[in-house]
Amino acid sequence: MTGSFRTPSGGRIDRTAALAFRFDGATYHGFAGDTLASALLANGVHLVGRSFKYHRPRGILSAGSDEPNALVEVRRDDARITPNLRATQVELYEGLEAASQNRWPSLARDAGAVNDLFAPFLPAGFYYKTFMWPAGAWKRFYEPKIRAMAGLGKAPTLPDPDRYTQHYAHCDVLVIGAGPAGIASALAASAGGARVILVDEQAEPGGSLLAATDAAIDTKPATQWLADALAELTAAGVVIMPRTTAFGYFPHNMIALCERVTEHLAAPDRALPRERLWQIRAKQVVIAAGALERPLVFPENDRPGVMLAESARTYLTRYGVRPGERAVIFTAADSGYRAALDLAAGGVAIAAIADLRAAPEGEWPARALAAGIDVRPSTVVAGTAGRLRVKAARLAKVKHGAVGPAEVVACDAVLMSGGFTPSVHLFSQSRGKLAWDETLGAYLPARSVERERSAGACRGRYGLTAALADGYHAGEEAAAEALKDSARPAGRRATASRAFGVVARDTGTDGFIGAVPHGRNPAFAKAFVDWQNDVTAKDIALATREGFRSIEHVKRYTTTGMATDQGKTSNMNALGIVAEQLGESVPKIGLTTFRPPYTPTTFGIFAGAARGDLFDPVRVTPIHGWAEARGAAFEPVSLWKRAHYFPEKGDGGRLEDMHAAVARECRAVRSGVGIFDASTLGKIEVVGADAAEFMNRMYTNPWSKLEPGRLRYGVMLRENGFVMDDGVVGRLAPDRFHVTTTTGGAARVLAHMEDYLQTEWPDLDVWLTSTTEQWAVIAVQGPKSREVLAPLVEGIDLSKGALPNMSVREGRIAGVPTRLFRLSFAGELGFEVNVPAAQGRAVWEAIFKAGEPFGIAPYGTETMHVLRAEKGYIIVGQETDGTAAPDDVGLGWAIGKAKKDFVGKRSLSRAAFFMPDRKQLVGLLTRDPAVVLEEGAQLVAAPNAALPVPMLGHVTSSYASATLGRSIALAMVKGGRARIGQTLYVPMPSGPIAVELVDPVFYDAEGARLDV
Repeated sequence: MTGSFRTPSGGRIDRTAALAFRFDGATYHGFAGDTLASALLANGVHLVGRSFKYHRPRGILSAGSDEPNALVEVRRDDARITPNLRATQVELYEGLEAASQNRWPSLARDAGAVNDLFAPFLPAGFYYKTFMWPAGAWKRFYEPKIRAMAGLGKAPTLPDPDRYTQHYAHCDVLVIGAGPAGIASALAASAGGARVILVDEQAEPGGSLLAATDAAIDTKPATQWLADALAELTAAGVVIMPRTTAFGYFPHNMIALCERVTEHLAAPDRALPRERLWQIRAKQVVIAAGALERPLVFPENDRPGVMLAESARTYLTRYGVRPGERAVIFTAADSGYRAALDLAAGGVAIAAIADLRAAPEGEWPARALAAGIDVRPSTVVAGTAGRLRVKAARLAKVKHGAVGPAEVVACDAVLMSGGFTPSVHLFSQSRGKLAWDETLGAYLPARSVERERSAGACRGRYGLTAALADGYHAGEEAAAEALKDSARPAGRRATASRAFGVVARDTGTDGFIGAVPHGRNPAFAKAFVDWQNDVTAKDIALATREGFRSIEHVKRYTTTGMATDQGKTSNMNALGIVAEQLGESVPKIGLTTFRPPYTPTTFGIFAGAARGDLFDPVRVTPIHGWAEARGAAFEPVSLWKRAHYFPEKGDGGRLEDMHAAVARECRAVRSGVGIFDASTLGKIEVVGADAAEFMNRMYTNPWSKLEPGRLRYGVMLRENGFVMDDGVVGRLAPDRFHVTTTTGGAARVLAHMEDYLQTEWPDLDVWLTSTTEQWAVIAVQGPKSREVLAPLVEGIDLSKGALPNMSVREGRIAGVPTRLFRLSFAGELGFEVNVPAAQGRAVWEAIFKAGEPFGIAPYGTETMHVLRAEKGYIIVGQETDGTAAPDDVGLGWAIGKAKKDFVGKRSLSRAAFFMPDRKQLVGLLTRDPAVVLEEGAQLVAAPNAALPVPMLGHVTSSYASATLGRSIALAMVKGGRARIGQTLYVPMPSGPIAVELVDPVFYDAEGARLDV
């Protein structure tokens, strides 16, 4: 039957370019310009898949992205296997290899079809009612079996070898949809001087114009006018993007687009990406997404050969393919007559037109009668016959709501039209509000939230004349709004409204929603509402009988509208059925939520380059290579790879273990000098006339009186008053601060600042810039640190009087510009050298060489932790757990008592913060100084108390201190400061460990070693 349904001529395919392809192992032929669906229909292949639950035979229902049945797997090679592609959108290419899904052992003889016999026992919600016993069997037995029998395609197992890219773009006007309304909008917006992007999900722009047969615009055939309009747009600089789906509308006019770059090519250039993710910020958006033909819900409406009437017409006029030899048209709108007449002219015998309407009038029924077509008003299709394809339709008259006896009419296609549903998915995603239009029987865009407007059929303007006029007006408005504050010359924006001379026959606005009457026992007459999820009218009626009233609840109970087509073909009919069952109007039933993506979208565009080694990138500092060559052991810290410690060879040539290396490094810092890579600290530049005021509001400390050239330790809170981050801040000038954050908090703190700056205090003149990657930070700590740095530093006096503790100066070190901080996280005389990252390693090596006569030792994060714990310095995220207030961790002194306000201030007055049993930071000393506590271990008052034992706190940090010659620990303990001097216990499997609570500062409590 190869090619038996192809018309001798016509369509937009290239009949000189024959293409061979395979489907389910058989070879067929089509032409360039075909989709897989049109080529299969041309070859007489109507059975293309099996349904999700019952494994019923399914055929091609539509011609676009609303297709619920024809989901196929396309294979290029072992690593390039893509399931669940809609055959209606897969463009044909030489050698295309596709396969049907959800069947075994073959599509025609699927063993899973036995499920259909059990359909009466598998109603909506049967999962919840049936698989409840025995306990635990759902996960172990029922779910695996059900998932093995029901489903869609199989996910590929090999890594995806293709490349996906992500791009950003800006424009004045983004037009979504390149049908007549969209093209008119783009013409108007570009004539108004706007920068325009026009996108459409199809391979060829034009929408309904591509299937127009007798329409004319401005005295030209519609297809010629389309070609001229596209040429005009291209000449005007409009960016036209076919094969591009706008799948998500996000706040502030951010539109996500998926551009399919190479999927349609037989031999793709692997230098090109397979797809591109476009994230477009548009000043104005015009949604011209068109309308979707609505199916009719009648028994056995899912057999292969049952198709939407407008889709059948599209296959004929655009692809030169007849949907069958003899068709029955079932319609509730004049569009069914248009399809019948075009199909009849294309060689399809029209057995009858069954019209739900009692008295269809007007031009279209008259033309059908004049053409000798059997038109039957007040008639329904009460069922179909056939196994793998329709063989007949049962037509029955409806009189006073009663369905009469059925007449069997032989046919191999049943083409249905319930009218059109405006495509409001993107508008709804933009958070716009919809309103029910009783005349159209559809929801239409009403109140906008974003800077957008809908045009054409997606807002109920169905006719070609109305769509063009509405689209042009929307484009004019969008351009004017986008450019009203523009500095571009006004002359470029001057435009006059354009009137289109249209000759076309409109098909009106009639339609039907819900389930049509059929006079059969609903228990045995499967009238499908959601083809992909096998949801019938009976299922929806059952949901209402079981108490579900909201369409959102009905949706989840029955799964209608939850398939990959996002309810494009099912939502409105489901609403109609629920409304009828409950005796309510459709608006009272509600409306389901349209969520992105508009159509299924590959994971690849979201991942982009973030896979493999780039999925969780290893960030390394400029000094990483030096540390690696030095034999450092590394550990992951947030997103960074940091030197943990630097083992050296001891006696016998064996490397030290971590404990020996850390002890040696600690002694070096305390007695001489150590060098530490602190480049991973977050760094943010806060600049502007209101920078000090911004800092006052963000941090607990006061900043207005901090002099330029001085540092201050800052504490940042969340709104709830809990410690969020800390760091040292340097004031470089009256309007400039260099803010440091914790390594793991850099992005979080910047986002926190930006959130407040943009939403709460947009009046402040402040700019925030992340400089984490721009600065390498080298900490030089220890009594000898000044002597090491002095020969290298230019333009900065390092003496105590000129550069006291907590100061910052700008100068040069080893010939490189530097911001030199005088501070220490180790409790010794210390400096932090900030230099441009590109010179980080060179400066590090210069400092290390200068320090060699002083016994300089590189040290890692473990030594840094020990040194700071000896001084009682906290680490956010280790001593704090998200519920610690500043006073809990000994930072009450950092709260500006005289400050009017700062983030979290009001929360600090809550009674909970003054409870005597709040956990507070204390030090712990074990009775046996050799015992090192486990971090996270709990503290109790009595070791032998009856269960359950009240927990008083936990160990946050615990180390062996080489400086003190014993173990030390920090802990958060209920009422901790009042308990200092008491003995508590750490219960362990080997027995309780006694600990004494002490001040958390173990070393140099007076800070004398800092102030030298």
